[in-house]
Amino acid sequence: MCLVLIGWRAHPEYRLIVAANRDEFYTRSTEPMRWWDETPGLLAGRDLGNATRTPGTWLGWLPAAHRFATVTNVRNPAENRADARSRGALLLDSLRGAEGPEKFVRTLAAAPDDYNGYNLVVSDLESLWWHSNRSTLTPTELLPGLHGVSNGALLGSGDIHGDIAIRTDTGSPAWPKVRDGLTALREVIRTDPADTSAYFGVLADRTIAPDDQLPDTGLSRRRERAASARFIAATVHGTRCSTVLLVREDGSFQISERSFGRLGRRQGEVSFSGSTTLPS
Repeated sequence: MCLVLIGWRAHPEYRLIVAANRDEFYTRSTEPMRWWDETPGLLAGRDLGNATRTPGTWLGWLPAAHRFATVTNVRNPAENRADARSRGALLLDSLRGAEGPEKFVRTLAAAPDDYNGYNLVVSDLESLWWHSNRSTLTPTELLPGLHGVSNGALLGSGDIHGDIAIRTDTGSPAWPKVRDGLTALREVIRTDPADTSAYFGVLADRTIAPDDQLPDTGLSRRRERAASARFIAATVHGTRCSTVLLVREDGSFQISERSFGRLGRRQGEVSFSGSTTLPS
C-alpha cells in the first residue's frame, strides 16, 4: 500500500473506516482479495512470492478475531536489502499471532531491524497502533480521529472537525496525498459514511502535487511528481488496487477492492460482507 487513510472511531456508527491504495510494479504477480485457505477467516489480497519468498499481503482483515493490519514501504531507493525479511510476512505475523497490537509493535520495535523501511498499522478493533522502523518515534497508539500514512516515516492525524497535522520526528512537511486525502476522507465521513463509492472517489484522485510540496525520497523529479498523486496511472509502476473497509459499531462490515492495470485501467472488483462481535 502506498496510501492508507483511516477513520478510527471517527463517527458514532463506525468503529473503523479504511480507504487505501496499493502501488506496485505491474510485473509483480498478485491475486485479488479473497479468503485464504491456509489462514481460515482471513480476507486479503495476495502477493504470490518467488523462489525465495513465501506469499504475503499488504492489507488484511480477519473478522472473526476482529483484527486489521496494513503495511506500506518507506521509500528509499538507496536502501533495498535483498536479504531483508518480507514486509508482507510481517503483516501476516501481526494478524495470525496471539499477541495484541500493542505488544506486537513494541516487541517488533525492540527487535533487530530485519526489514527494509515500513509503516505498520495494526488493530484488534479495541485499539489502533502505528509503528515505523524508519522513525525515531516509539510505537504510537492512535487516538479516535483521522490518520494517514504513505511511503514516508510520517504519520498524518487530525480530528473530524479540526486541521490535519503530520506527526514526525524529522520536521518534514506533510505529503500532500496524505494531507489532502485525509481532508477528503473527513468530508465523506461527515456527509455520508456508508457511501463506498465516495471513498473510492477519494482514492481515485490523480492530482499531481506542486513541485514545492514534493518530498525528496531519492527519485527523479519526474517520478516524484507521478508518485505524488493519490492514484498513480502509469506504465511500469502504479496503483494496482484500491480497498475500502467499513466496520460498523454493531459489528457488521463490508470490504471492497477494485483492481487496476497499466494506465489505471480498471480490471475488476470484489466485495465481501458479514459481521463480527466487536470489543467494547
